[in-house]
Order: sequence, then C-alpha cells, then structure tokens
Amino acid sequence: MALEALERDEALSNPLDRVERIAEAYDWAFSRTDAREVTMEVSGGWSDMSISLNWRDEFEILHVAVSLEMKVPTARRDEVARLLARINEQLLVGHFDLWHSDGSLLFRNSLLLTGNAEANDAQCEALIRFAVETCERYFPAVQFVVWAGQPAAEALEAAMIATESAPPGLVAR
Repeated sequence: MALEALERDEALSNPLDRVERIAEAYDWAFSRTDAREVTMEVSGGWSDMSISLNWRDEFEILHVAVSLEMKVPTARRDEVARLLARINEQLLVGHFDLWHSDGSLLFRNSLLLTGNAEANDAQCEALIRFAVETCERYFPAVQFVVWAGQPAAEALEAAMIATESAPPGLVAR
C-alpha cells in the first residue's frame, strides 16, 4: 500500500500530471500532447479560450498560455497594445500579449518551481483559474476597442463596469 502511494506521488512530480487530474475532476476536455504539454478548451462568459500548460524542465516553470477566440484587426492593433499596457500595469502576476503578426491575443503566467520544488493541486488549479478569470475580466475592454472603436482608457473604464454584471464561473467543454 505504501509503495503504491509513493509511486502515485512520484507520478505526480510532473505538474502536468496534476493538471490532468484537475481537468478530469472538473470534466474539462483536455489533451496531453506530449510529456511537456496539456491543452484544454474552456468556455467563458465572453469567449471560448484555448489553454496550454507547458512544463519547462530547463527553467523549472509551469507556464500557462490562454488564447482568446479573437483576432485583433490590423487597424486596431496599436490601440489594443495601448490597452494591454494599461491592463498589464494593474496585474500583480501574468500579462497579456498581442502578436502583431496575426493579431492573436494571449494571457500568460508561470509558476516557478526552482530547486526541485513540487507544485500541489491548489497551485495548479489557481494558475488555471487566475488565467481564465483574468481573461474574463478584461475581454470586454478589448471588445470595446476592437468592435466599438473606443480609445484604450475609455474602454478599460467601461469594461470594468461591464464585468461587474458578467456571468460568474467557468463552463468547460
């Protein structure tokens, strides 16, 4: 019995094993693309999100990247970049990126596990939840800039009011 528990704990030393367990517990659709990556799809209140979690051995980092189901048109990319700079100033951890090559919008964050530290379930779940909740919180501001043509400052202010009435929680697919 003790050997079985030890083997189970050793199997969970890769934080992606924990991520898989969490996804299973929430019935989130996920795929283990290889030993270093898990991907999943989550439906939010404003947009569907693709989540990729990567384990980087060389840095001892569990990295999360959330891709929003939106491409920013070329004509609005500079204003969205200004918006993201304002949003990133407010974030304690993580940041938004805008890929100028194709207009993709991402949120990225990492859990640093230097010195052979092991992630626990609560840390892995918090990393995912924080990423999704942050995307949900600021997505309306991006929409205001992209689709309503508002300047970054006004869009951020309007979105913060709009998110107070946003639907709570996550719905996984």
